Amino acid sequence: MPRRPPARAVRTALAVALLSVAAAGCGDTGGLRAAGPTPTAAGPAKLWPGLEPASSPAWPYDAASREPVRGVTVPGDDIHKVDPVAVVRAEVAAHPDSYGSKGPYHGTADRIADCAAGGDRSRCPLLPAYYRDLTGDGHDELALGFRLYPTNQTAIRVYTVENHRLVQILADNDAIVGVELAGRTVIVRSPAGISGYEYRTTWTWDPQQRAMVFARDEFLRTGGGGPARTPAPSPSSSPTPSSPAPSSPSPSAQGS
Repeated sequence: MPRRPPARAVRTALAVALLSVAAAGCGDTGGLRAAGPTPTAAGPAKLWPGLEPASSPAWPYDAASREPVRGVTVPGDDIHKVDPVAVVRAEVAAHPDSYGSKGPYHGTADRIADCAAGGDRSRCPLLPAYYRDLTGDGHDELALGFRLYPTNQTAIRVYTVENHRLVQILADNDAIVGVELAGRTVIVRSPAGISGYEYRTTWTWDPQQRAMVFARDEFLRTGGGGPARTPAPSPSSSPTPSSPAPSSPSPSAQGS
């Protein structure tokens, strides 16, 4: 049996045939015609060629935030069973300079008690949790967000399980427009202070540093003077919050 030609070859042959018919109908002889002058390509002009190169970066963009979480257990190595409220309380206890009475985020420490059963949930700084495999090991990581009072910032944290312990692999504090998960990256969108623009910072897993590291920082136009909105890469599956488990007083959401 003769082999069928590839579909791409069939489409190409049809296209050539149609073009030939169209050319014959228009009386075109098929000769080449000039498209006009082509601008001369010019390479970039190098400024200050005698400038001595810097020996170290001004900002450690590849600096990784990695920290074991003390005092929080992972039942059965299942990160879904970790209590998000306990995780935030552990951070507050481990960083008194940030969350103590004189720290910049002392209001968060004051409000974390309202996340427990019987507390004023409207005062709880913790946002719903999301779960997604961000390291590529086939197991979900835990993405948490909580408000940093009295500032206008939000803490963004990502945790994984290593050797039966909970480990923080991303810590970022920022004023945010939104946070998105796209594949195995975390995208943080922040106001730029200029109408119609915003910042977008991308964090991705680095297997060598065993942490999520800075990958890209963009200053993007989002439209006119209206509300800022940055198009982001389509995630493989959009994280959708669900109701917290009845057995746990902490807010929790499942990202599919």
